[in-house]
Amino acid sequence: MRLLVTGGSGFIGTNLVQSSLDRGVEVLNLDWNPPLKLAQRVCWREWDIMDQEATARHIAAFRPTHVVHLAARTDTDVQDDLAAYRQNHEGTAALLAAVKDAPGIERLIVTSTQFVCEAGYQPAHDQDFKPFTLYGESKRLCELATRQARLSCVWSIIRPTTIWGPWSLRYRDVMFKVMRKGLYFHPGKGRVIRSYGYVGNVVWQIERILQADAALVNGQVFYVGDPPVDLRIWVEAISKGLVGRPVRYIPTWMVKGLALAGDLLKLLHVPFPITSGRFRSMTSDYITPMDKTESVLGKAPFSMAAGVDATVKWYDLESSTAVKPEKIDTRPTGSGHRP
Repeated sequence: MRLLVTGGSGFIGTNLVQSSLDRGVEVLNLDWNPPLKLAQRVCWREWDIMDQEATARHIAAFRPTHVVHLAARTDTDVQDDLAAYRQNHEGTAALLAAVKDAPGIERLIVTSTQFVCEAGYQPAHDQDFKPFTLYGESKRLCELATRQARLSCVWSIIRPTTIWGPWSLRYRDVMFKVMRKGLYFHPGKGRVIRSYGYVGNVVWQIERILQADAALVNGQVFYVGDPPVDLRIWVEAISKGLVGRPVRYIPTWMVKGLALAGDLLKLLHVPFPITSGRFRSMTSDYITPMDKTESVLGKAPFSMAAGVDATVKWYDLESSTAVKPEKIDTRPTGSGHRP
């Protein structure tokens, strides 16, 4: 196997690249940011997904047999201009054209998101969408582009749930830091069911798709992550691993007030650990259908306890070396646009 990973410098990509290297797989990471893990620089090439000539050139030079497309803009900061996420759908369409033209590619995985359907909406089938953010809409278009590409290789789409684990800078910079300072409070003790996923299990699921019987995965959509869980169970496990004690709970209305204050501070570009978006995430059910994934791919190998142990070890020993990637706006007049 010769594995091409786009966006391999991101959270899931870093874990996938490392797992592949550990298994002796030849890997090329194409990303416009350098790897989070310094040792992975040997297999990284700087790349812009909007540069079609560069894409074709890298594919021709590396001659991959398998491609995992993770590159994307994943924030939900922009809600008034779909063009802010054009690398997700336009960039994916360009990559698909290059994959279609390249000889020797046997398998392709295209990464979408659970946000192609809003919380509480259970899709009737794989093309039943209800996105609630422009990021989610861009990924809906990404899925449609994949279906319309008429690829000759075996292809699958994955929709990651809420993923956690080593090399997640979002958790490193917000939740874990706040917990270690003794400042984390969870809103109420109500039962909130969420579809979370340890990144080690997601990598295992990706690798299973790449190796599974083509008849089982070709043209299929898989949610990747772990079965839905009561959020408190996960939060308590993280707290026990990081600080060795249970989580402290405060009334939901109080956290909501802090979230509103966080919204105001965000407008002033002042960091604050909770905003209304984070509050909704902590207090709303978000259940995605995982039965198909487990039925086809099998039960993922890592327990929550094992994932927490690995994550805490990474946080203590390696996380300080990871530099937060640059956010690049591909709109011609966008803030931070790279010329």
